[in-house]
Amino acid sequence: MDPFNTLTGIAAPLPLINIDTDMIIPKQFLKTIKRTGLGVNLFDEMRYDDDRNEIPTFVLNKPQYRDANILVTGENFGCGSSREHAPWAIKDFGISCVIAPSYADIFYNNCFKNGILPIVLPQEQVDVLMKDAEKGANARISIDLEAQTITNSEGEVFSFEVDAFKKHCLMNGLDDIGLTMEKVAAIDTFESTAAQSRPWV
Repeated sequence: MDPFNTLTGIAAPLPLINIDTDMIIPKQFLKTIKRTGLGVNLFDEMRYDDDRNEIPTFVLNKPQYRDANILVTGENFGCGSSREHAPWAIKDFGISCVIAPSYADIFYNNCFKNGILPIVLPQEQVDVLMKDAEKGANARISIDLEAQTITNSEGEVFSFEVDAFKKHCLMNGLDDIGLTMEKVAAIDTFESTAAQSRPWV
């Protein structure tokens, strides 16, 4: 997992509430166990018509947002089933940060495990960032995880809270496997000692 320290980029506005994981990545795309290749199907039913043509009015199909790496959206984002494919699809599309007033708990935690920073802000601050994002590609937002700040295109700065352990993991690119590998020396010592003291095992 790549470390997350700072991010400056285009924010796509998606002013909808209760976006569930089936809207993020519909059930027919859950057959894979790979974390890659799902970005093309992110928000599939909103992005494409029945003939698989792009719907030009959907935000991520607009030219100014095709390279968005930040998503500003409404409350209760990621509700519904706990499918981890949802953050996989978001990350594979290129989005590394989501800003919303609230999230479903499982989705929120899955984001950190997949290199995505989910930021919680009061609704009034999300509204300011949403309006800023609506300006298009020329309005860039900067996020500093170490300082826990967001700076919009007007230079306004917003502070956000994040759990210290989750912050550590993101900043050091540590998923669950990475955290385990930090203890590899202790694991090797345990295995060696166990093999010597219990050779019959």
